Amino acid sequence: MSKKPLSRKAYGSIGHLPGSRLGPGDHHVPEGQARICTEKVRDKHDLVIVQHKYDGSCCAVANVDGRIVALTRAGYLASTSRYHQHWLFAAWVLDEIEQFRKLLAPGERVVGEWVAQAHGTVYHNVEQPFIPFDIFDTNNQRLRCADVWERLFYRTKLKQAQCLRQGNLPVSVEEAMDLLDIQHVDLPQTHQPEGVVYRVERHGRVDFLAKYVRPNKQDGIFLPEISGCQAVWNWGPLQI
Repeated sequence: MSKKPLSRKAYGSIGHLPGSRLGPGDHHVPEGQARICTEKVRDKHDLVIVQHKYDGSCCAVANVDGRIVALTRAGYLASTSRYHQHWLFAAWVLDEIEQFRKLLAPGERVVGEWVAQAHGTVYHNVEQPFIPFDIFDTNNQRLRCADVWERLFYRTKLKQAQCLRQGNLPVSVEEAMDLLDIQHVDLPQTHQPEGVVYRVERHGRVDFLAKYVRPNKQDGIFLPEISGCQAVWNWGPLQI
C-alpha cells in the first residue's frame, strides 16, 4: 500500500474568522461567510453549529478497499511518521479496529483530533484520545453533523466533538467563547480550550466551515521540539 493511501491529504485547512489568531499559511474565510456565522444568516435554511476546537494532532482513520488504516493529516500512514504520538495513534487504531470497521464503508474516512500528547493545551483525565469531528463519504463529501453523531453513537463508543450551540441563528465569537469558557472556568491558562469551529449546513449538506482561535494561543509550547523539555502526555502509558 502506498505511503499516501488516499493519494491526497486526509484533511484540508479551515479558514479563520476575523480576530482569530492566524498561524503560518493560515487564511481568513470570505467576509460573507463570517457574517453568516456571527451576524446574520441568509434565511431559514442556514443551520449554524458551533463546536469545541480541540488542540492536538489532526489524524484520520480510513477504510481503503476494506482495509482500516491510520493516517496523519497530510495523508501518510501514521506508522511511518517520525513522531511518537502518531505511532501511538496507529497502535490505538489497531486496538480499536472493529469500531472503525462498523463505522466506515470502503472509501470513507473519519477525521478527528488525536489529543494523546499535549501541544499547546494540557488535558487531564482523557478517556477518549481521538475526538472525531468529520466523516467523509465515498464521494469525499462531509456528512452532516447530525449524521456524524448518529454514526458514532450507534456504531462506536466514540463521542463527537462537543457541540456548544446549534440553530438557525448566528453566534457571535464573544458568545461562542463564553459558552466554551463557562465549562472550563476553573482551569489555568495553559489548560484553556483554544477555540471553536463553526459549521454551516444548508439544504441537507455541509456548506462551509470556519474557526476561531484565541489571539493569545501559543502553538506547541509543550512539544519537545519547541519547549526543549520532555513530552507531556494527556493519555497513554506516559500520561501526566
